[in-house]
Amino acid sequence: MDPKTQKLVRITTIVSTLTVSYFLLTADYGPEPNILDPIKKKIESAESSVKKFVFGYDKESQESESGKTK
Repeated sequence: MDPKTQKLVRITTIVSTLTVSYFLLTADYGPEPNILDPIKKKIESAESSVKKFVFGYDKESQESESGKTK
């Protein structure tokens, strides 16, 4: 097999295995807290930080954050 094709197949296999594993782990627990919650919170925090960096702070998010701290 061509080395480029072999590399593509290997990467596709790894990504699909990780995706299926994630869905199987989360499907067993449903909405209950599970071991992946801290990872999910970190991802959401990073997503929020990137959005704030790229789009800047808007008045609504500042008001909602100040409302949470009170």
